[in-house]
Amino acid sequence: MMNREYIREGERLDDLQIKGYGIIQNPESFCFGMDAVLLSSFAKVKPHEHVLDLGTGTGILPILLEAKNEGAHYTGLEIQKESVSLARRSVKYNGLEKQIDVVEGDIRKGSELFGAASFQVITVNPPYMIGEHGLKNENEALYIARHEVLCTLEDVLRESARLLVPKGRFYMVHRPFRLPEILAKMSAYGIEPKRMRMVHPFVDKEPNMVLIEGLRGGKPRMKVEPPLIVYQRDGSYTEEVLRIYNDE
Repeated sequence: MMNREYIREGERLDDLQIKGYGIIQNPESFCFGMDAVLLSSFAKVKPHEHVLDLGTGTGILPILLEAKNEGAHYTGLEIQKESVSLARRSVKYNGLEKQIDVVEGDIRKGSELFGAASFQVITVNPPYMIGEHGLKNENEALYIARHEVLCTLEDVLRESARLLVPKGRFYMVHRPFRLPEILAKMSAYGIEPKRMRMVHPFVDKEPNMVLIEGLRGGKPRMKVEPPLIVYQRDGSYTEEVLRIYNDE
C-alpha cells in the first residue's frame, strides 16, 4: 500500500537498486534516464566536498551521488515546483534530509542564491536541445527538461564558473552534436575540459551521449577515455553498464 505521506495520486516509487533507496516520479512528467545514472558514476566526490546539481529534476543525481560517494553535503537546484516537490519527498523517503537539500530557484541566478565559490563539485544533466530542435512536446515539464527554454548551456557554464571554488570540478552529460560548442564555451568560462568519454548505444553505432569533466582554472590537457558501449548485439546491457547500475 502506498504511503501517502510521500507518494501522491498518479505518482510511482521506483527502486534505485542501491542502498535500499527509491525515487518518486510522475510518469506524466519527466522521469530520469540512463544519462543521469551514467553521470552519477562518471562524477567523483571526495569526503570533504560540497556538491551542487544544477537542474536536479526529481533529485536523482544527488541521491545517487550520496549513495556512491562520501561527500560532505549535496544540494539540488530546480526551478519547476512539481519537480522540487517530488525531489524533496524522495529525499525524505530515503531519510537523507541531513545529507541533501533541494532548493527551488533559477540556474541563471545560482551564484546569487549560494554565493561565489561555494562548491567543490557541480554536476548537470542539462536540456540538450536548442530552441526548436526536435519535436515540441505538449507536456510543458517535458519540454522544459529537454529544451533550452529556461536556461542555456552558456547560463550553466557561467554560473558554474562562479559557483565552483578554484580547482573545483564540473561534470556534465550532453549530446555529441554540440561538442564543439561545449568545449569552446567551457574554456571561455575558465572551466578547462580535462576528461571525456563517449557513450555508444552499440559498438558499431555513433555515440549518442558524451560525459565531460572540467576543472575550474585547470591547464589545457584532456584525457579521452575508452568508449562506453551500452548494449550487446542481442540488446542486453554490456557488463560495464550492468556494473554501473549495480554500483560494483
